[in-house]
Amino acid sequence: MLAVDASGSVSTERFELQKQGYAAAFRDRRVQRAIEGGAQQRIGVAMVQWTGPRLQRLVVDWHLVNGAASAEALAARIDAAPRQLFSGGTSISGLIDYALGLLDRSPWPTLRKVIDISGDGGNNAGRPVGPARDDAVDRGVTINGLPILNVEPFLAEHYRENVIGGPGAFMIAIDSYDQFADAIRRKLITEISGLPPPRLAVR
Repeated sequence: MLAVDASGSVSTERFELQKQGYAAAFRDRRVQRAIEGGAQQRIGVAMVQWTGPRLQRLVVDWHLVNGAASAEALAARIDAAPRQLFSGGTSISGLIDYALGLLDRSPWPTLRKVIDISGDGGNNAGRPVGPARDDAVDRGVTINGLPILNVEPFLAEHYRENVIGGPGAFMIAIDSYDQFADAIRRKLITEISGLPPPRLAVR
């Protein structure tokens, strides 16, 4: 499950860089090969925009990716999804709670369940994020992160200590939104293929 930050600190330009980065990643043949070479040769993907404790929007419902054509179709759906949220705080805990319900209604059996969170702020609304993370891990879910450090320079530590968790959990911290497309491509390949985290990852 892909979770895209749409809080007030995320300008239209920054939001589009996230969205375009995800779309470009699924069009990338390296990501497609990772999917085709995986244990099930397919993954299910959904995308959510998130801000406050009760502000989450499912913008791409569950989509099965099992080759180039279905990956391109997913990229087109991401491209076509408009921004639906613009403010409301930054509630990573609210997102995780929402994501668990979304994962529960995935239409396919799966070997792994992953919440992939990108954002530029720490949890500042709703319940503490650590217990939400722990609830997800207790249910067998892995949470990976892509903190963007242009607003909060110490956000990587917040993600490492409170957000990521579960089997094989990792994160890639970047300094600016301009690095997002490359980082999310490498991150998806790592998640899908089970490779060791990239050099810039922080466990």
